[in-house]
Amino acid sequence: MKKLILWIFALFILNTTFAQSNEIKFVEYDLANGLHVILHEDHSTPIVATSVMYHVGSKNENPNRTGFAHFFEHLMFEGSKYVKRGMFDKYLQNVGGMNNANTNQDRTYYFEVVPSNNLELTLWLESERMLHAKVDSIGIETQRGVVKEEMRQRVDNQPYGSLMKETFAHAYKVHPYKWPVLGSMEHLNSASDEDFVNFYNTFYVPNNAILSIAGDINIDEAKKMINKYFATIPRGKYDIPRPTIAEPPLNGEVRDTIYDNIQLPGVIEAYRIPAIGTDDYYSAYMLSKLLSGGESSRLNKAVKDEKQLVVYVGSFPFPLEDPGIHLVFSIANVGANPEVVEEAMDVEIEKVKNELISEKEFQKLRNMIETEFVGENTRMLGIAENLANYKMFYGNTHLINTEMKRFMDVTREDIQNIAKKYFNKNNRVVLYYLPKK
Repeated sequence: MKKLILWIFALFILNTTFAQSNEIKFVEYDLANGLHVILHEDHSTPIVATSVMYHVGSKNENPNRTGFAHFFEHLMFEGSKYVKRGMFDKYLQNVGGMNNANTNQDRTYYFEVVPSNNLELTLWLESERMLHAKVDSIGIETQRGVVKEEMRQRVDNQPYGSLMKETFAHAYKVHPYKWPVLGSMEHLNSASDEDFVNFYNTFYVPNNAILSIAGDINIDEAKKMINKYFATIPRGKYDIPRPTIAEPPLNGEVRDTIYDNIQLPGVIEAYRIPAIGTDDYYSAYMLSKLLSGGESSRLNKAVKDEKQLVVYVGSFPFPLEDPGIHLVFSIANVGANPEVVEEAMDVEIEKVKNELISEKEFQKLRNMIETEFVGENTRMLGIAENLANYKMFYGNTHLINTEMKRFMDVTREDIQNIAKKYFNKNNRVVLYYLPKK
């Protein structure tokens, strides 16, 4: 009981937002097998977040075997040579810990948050996952059913559930971003056990991963434990495929209509934007906050509150390793014509192109970005993930302390120029989601 109370109290502290005034210090190094390790020591709470990020997402898949990256996110909880099937979660639950995983187009991420005296448990579990996970017919068949049910819930039976699938499929013609992260159930059903084993042996190797730990640890002791559990894992034997294909320009607006089991029409505009880490991406991100960051943002004020054309409107860029998209999405109000909604959305985008935003609005925007940036680094789990992200996709772990300057270097003119450069009709996909008759 005392352990449970301590853990609940620690979680409360972990999720309390406070100003991050000090530099986030860390130690990073490589093991001989290629595993990159990042350690952040913080004794403010008796908690540790352990994470492993694998540089494999849906874009690394064989076009005839899509869905593998997401499938493995589930399969890796089946157990290993020394972790019995179904016991992975139980080991963590027994010490009051929590864990999860997620996948996107570029990476797969696993994490555990536990009382800090259980760090070694998390390292053992993650090393088991990396060294000899159970990639066998029993686990594969079990997870086929799990993924199939997830597809039904998230896509087939969810209003606007195919939105991301349809948007990316229309925005990309040759790049692997064109297929959804969930992939194809047909591909997963037709795959052999050998296909899954080959995927595991190719991507789930130390030289394709980052081990990031943040929290109540002793650096020297953590290094000894990491060496104990990870140093003997052999380096991967196969070349890791990285797509090099470049998506050609759209060269003209792409329009389509999707009929779905919905009651209110949806209007989607997807603009092509640069990859994360580029100067233009920072400007595009700030533009997204200008358009829909909070109830007082431009799209919310004009399209939702004043004209009352929509029940929801949002604008957000996808932070992708290769050039991605910026999505502007709205759900029309009862009786609102989708064409009128689209026109109202475009009016606000054109204003950004034609009128420099005011100093007052610009300062508000900068404050919003700064608050968001600081908030991400007030939790141990957020720090662990950000450290891994900056190393994997930017090649610079120190950006966890300096990236804010890149946002603050964006000017009002940069935001206007980014709107002119990318937010054009010949660089976008427009989809209408309409109710099935």
